[in-house]
Amino acid sequence: MALMMSVMAACGRPPAPETAWTPEIPRTWDADALHAFEVPLADPAQSPVHVPADYYYALPERPIYKSYPVYAPGREPDGYMEWIAAQPPEIVFDPATLQTEADWIAAGALVFEAPIAYDAIIRVADLRNPDLYARLHVPTTPDGIVPFARYVVLEPGKVALGNVACAMCHTRVLDDGRVVTGAQGNFPFDAVLGMTSLRGMPDGAAGFLNRLLFGAPWVSHPSVATTEALTGAETVEAFGAIPAGVLARQGTSLLHPPRVPDLIGLTDRRYLDSTGVNRHHGIGDVMRYAALNQGMDTLSQYGPFVPDSEDGRTRPAPGQGQFTGASSRYSEAQLYALGLYLYSLTPPPNPHQPSPITARGQEVFQRTGCATCHPPPLYTSNRLTPVDGFDVPDEALATDDIHPVGVGTDPALALTTRRGTGYYKVPSLKGVWYRGPFEHNGSVATLEDWFDPRRLRDDYVPTGYRGFRVERRAVPGHRFGLDLSNEDKAALIAFLKTL
Repeated sequence: MALMMSVMAACGRPPAPETAWTPEIPRTWDADALHAFEVPLADPAQSPVHVPADYYYALPERPIYKSYPVYAPGREPDGYMEWIAAQPPEIVFDPATLQTEADWIAAGALVFEAPIAYDAIIRVADLRNPDLYARLHVPTTPDGIVPFARYVVLEPGKVALGNVACAMCHTRVLDDGRVVTGAQGNFPFDAVLGMTSLRGMPDGAAGFLNRLLFGAPWVSHPSVATTEALTGAETVEAFGAIPAGVLARQGTSLLHPPRVPDLIGLTDRRYLDSTGVNRHHGIGDVMRYAALNQGMDTLSQYGPFVPDSEDGRTRPAPGQGQFTGASSRYSEAQLYALGLYLYSLTPPPNPHQPSPITARGQEVFQRTGCATCHPPPLYTSNRLTPVDGFDVPDEALATDDIHPVGVGTDPALALTTRRGTGYYKVPSLKGVWYRGPFEHNGSVATLEDWFDPRRLRDDYVPTGYRGFRVERRAVPGHRFGLDLSNEDKAALIAFLKTL
């Protein structure tokens, strides 16, 4: 659009004004829509019952403040922090000023990078600590910017580090320094937590934190019992073992954390999360997903269990939730703008171009049946596949897009967590060249590792997430392609990188 306007101006013609646009914003917290949005859990009786609409809409709306880039130590301009401290607090999201669809998308970018926590999880001093970068290899741009967090002025003269924005987990810095917004992120969030705010955590605080984030008291599984029993020091160690691109987010597992999803191409995806726990029918479901995943799901009731609760059973009064994000909410306009922005995201230019070897790889892809589950043009069937140990209900076969054959990957995330549906969704292969680590738990760092048959052995050293106090373990399942010749395997990987 900007290029077209420039060309028209150069030709002596004034650009046509953009048409005013009034969006039809769906209601986020709608009981029927929430029901249609949810895939039942593996134990349907424990499927979440979310807060009622009057509770949700009683929560205060989050203001979106003007924010400023964070620089790595030694890279910020002279006097930068003093200059930020001199800026007044400024709210930058005002739906009354949004006249066009482009305005709304730009406003959605502000919501995407807007923090919901300020110096509460990661603090200013943490991201100004050179040791953190040396130990955890935090990526930065060529200019030294750390694009995962922002400085915010909440009151005159005081600079806070804003974090836990969507951008913190869904921003990636490529090897050449390019920033890919909406991608599977590569900020080592959990390892940073282990080195900063969680360090020295008392055992009692660890017990509450692990119940809040990962509690699933109806599940009988060693990983659940182990997590509940972790001391403060062990909890810090477990968080510290989680690499960039993998995140022990609330409702999953500290011992089986999922990889961070890539949000580019979201428009074409039918299910959200590795376990397909949420259906995607349109922008209203993106709004619900954002609201739930920025804290509201910790107030949901799973059987008798409420994660964000002093006693594990009693929901706090509106605005009194203890989990970051559970005490406030996005406005409907903010959520809608965010959804528009996510829908607008496009992948970065792909340096991997077609060649004779990729043509051979495409032939291997078709010949070996990869397209059965990963058909073009989306390179996903958009279906769910059951894990070992889960019997697909007859009614699910009639109502959901189920591919009734499993691929043998580790079922723990799908069976033992608050997001466990008994399924994994079939992921899209588009954009694998800029993503990683791979597998629902991020166990392998590269496609080459994924197609290495040694990963099936118990003495394999995972190149991605290994586990808590785990050095060697098998990465089971998805045996497809493991028996290819080295030449066919290299060609297949070359083809996949062009997608």
